[in-house]
Amino acid sequence: MPRSIPSFMDDARRLVAANRLLDATALIQARLGGSPTDTAAASPQPFQGPTIELRAERVERGQQEAPTDAPPRSRPRFPRPGVATARSNSNRPTLMVPTGAEFLHLKHEGPSGARRYRLYVPSTLASGPRPLIVMLHGCTQDPEDFALGTRMNQLAEERNVLVAYPEQVRAANPSLCWNWFEPAHQRRDAGEPAIIAGITEDIARRHSVDRTRIFVAGLSAGGAMAAVLGATYADVFTGVGIHSGLPYGSAANVASALSVMRSGRQSGGGSRRRVRTIVFHGARDTTVHPANGECLAGLQQVGTNRTTTQGGSVNGRDYIRSVMAATHEEPDVEHWRVEGLGHAWSGGDANGSYADAAGPDASREMLRFFLDELQ
Repeated sequence: MPRSIPSFMDDARRLVAANRLLDATALIQARLGGSPTDTAAASPQPFQGPTIELRAERVERGQQEAPTDAPPRSRPRFPRPGVATARSNSNRPTLMVPTGAEFLHLKHEGPSGARRYRLYVPSTLASGPRPLIVMLHGCTQDPEDFALGTRMNQLAEERNVLVAYPEQVRAANPSLCWNWFEPAHQRRDAGEPAIIAGITEDIARRHSVDRTRIFVAGLSAGGAMAAVLGATYADVFTGVGIHSGLPYGSAANVASALSVMRSGRQSGGGSRRRVRTIVFHGARDTTVHPANGECLAGLQQVGTNRTTTQGGSVNGRDYIRSVMAATHEEPDVEHWRVEGLGHAWSGGDANGSYADAAGPDASREMLRFFLDELQ
């Protein structure tokens, strides 16, 4: 194990290998939070403090969520110190839907499983097939919170774009993370990639969707799953947006996920890209190391003759934007490094969890990258 990884990770790995995941979680929580603990005395109670990303509460539905075929499994929450827990749903501002627009509650059922999702339909009538953006929330977040924090519905109203928000269930992951780090969910026609592709197909069949302009984007665990979809369903998704995420195939279990999140060193997978990709990452992200964003964009592999770099400042945050032009082998890639930004959606609505109002507007830039010519 690399020397830069804290020594207590050895104990955590041994607990994971012994299938003592809750004990491993408690150890990591205590050490990252700055309070000493003894592995044998780690509490088996669920952690109630800050987590890797977003909120733990879910939106109440009219009926109980139907169980999936997958049995409940334990997952660490990958906590980060110094971040306040998100507000409860009762304190969350109401999402406003313009007159004539719809924010639908829908459900997909398919061979690989079932998931609920929200679909935003703009108020403007379509003059033809519309683009579709699939937005994947992060751990402990729900579609409503993600829509609020990213403001994607408002931007979709401006651009007359459909937006879908698949929802993870606790039966698949107690922290509501997409299971990007499990091999069972890293391939085509299986697991969560197949479910999300199935949701996309449902929408394309029921609405007038431009199949040449279907995109997927996500935050953290959702960003990592977006990278999986870009690698496994390049015939469905023509562009990928990854905010604070990790490369496809960079982890194969909980232990390797923790390692690559903390260090950014890739043990496999790497920067496989089959579709146009835009990456946002905060330079001060201590939850998912910024090196993961650089690997996603392939900054280390791309020659200077393909790369143009532009610096700037938006809302008090400096940024560096690197644009890598397409070749016969590689699609267009764009990478944004935002100075001073932690593990949060850049330029979002601070009423949503893990959204930072300062800095360039990641949602607007992703839509520009997806829908307009590369500039």
